[in-house]
Amino acid sequence: MAERMQDKVALITGAARGQGRSHALAFAQEGADVIAVDIAGPIRNLPYPHATAEDLASTVAQVEAFDRRIVPIEADVRNLDILRERVRAAVNELGGLDVVVANAGICIPAAWDAVTEEVFRDTLDVNTVGAWNTVMASAPHLIKRGGGSIVLVSSVAGLKVVPFMVNYTASKFAVTGMGKAFAAELGMHGIRVNTVHPGGVPTPMTAEGTTMQIIADAARLNPRIAGMMGDFLPVDGQEPEDISAAVLFLASDDSRNVTGQALAVDAGATQY
Repeated sequence: MAERMQDKVALITGAARGQGRSHALAFAQEGADVIAVDIAGPIRNLPYPHATAEDLASTVAQVEAFDRRIVPIEADVRNLDILRERVRAAVNELGGLDVVVANAGICIPAAWDAVTEEVFRDTLDVNTVGAWNTVMASAPHLIKRGGGSIVLVSSVAGLKVVPFMVNYTASKFAVTGMGKAFAAELGMHGIRVNTVHPGGVPTPMTAEGTTMQIIADAARLNPRIAGMMGDFLPVDGQEPEDISAAVLFLASDDSRNVTGQALAVDAGATQY
C-alpha cells in the first residue's frame, strides 16, 4: 500500500520541535519531502525555552532517517519578505509544493491586566500575522501546482474562551476565521484550507513549569472561571502524534472534499 503523501512536498512552520516536528516526521513517514521552517532563536517574554538551531537540526536528522529530503529554513514567520524568498528557494530545490501547515505559535499566559502591550502584539504577530504570512508566501506555489491543502493550526482557544489567555485566544480566533476566508477564495484554485484545534498537548510550550505556574497563579485570583476547560474522554490531554494524524488527514486525499472546516482534536474540551 502506497503512503498517503508519496512524493508530495509539505511545508511546516514551527518545525524545530513539539507539534511541528511531529508533523514533519508524520509526513516523511507517509512519503513526503519536507520544508521545515523555524525561527530557531529567541522570542522576547516567552515563559519557556525557545527553539534552537540544534532542535531544527534534530528534526532534519529524524526526517532523513525516513529516507526523505528536507530543506530547513531558519526564518521568522513575522517577516514576509524573507519568508517568501526562502520558501521560493526551497520549493525550487524540491520541485514544487503540495501541502502547507502553518503551525508556528507562541503562548504567553497572564491574567487580563497583566498582559502588556508588547506581549499582546507579539502574540498576534507570531500566531496570526505569521499564519497569514505563511499562506501568502506559499499559496502561489500551490496554485502553480494545480491545487493542494493548507492546514492552519489554531487551538481550542480558537473555538472557545480559554481563561487567562486574552492575547492567545484573540490570536487563535483570528486564525480560525482566516482559515474560512482563505478556503472561500482559494477554492477556485483547487486549494483546500482547514483549521486544526488541539487541546492540551505536552510540548515545550505547555510542559514548562513556569507556564503552568502563571496559569495556576491567575486561577487563584479568579477561581470562578478556572474550570472552563474539561475533557469528555478519560484522557490527560493529547499527544503531538494525535494532532499530526488530524493534520495528515486534512492534507491527504482522504479529505478531498473537506474545506473551510475547524477540526477539534481535544477530547471534547471545546464542548464543555
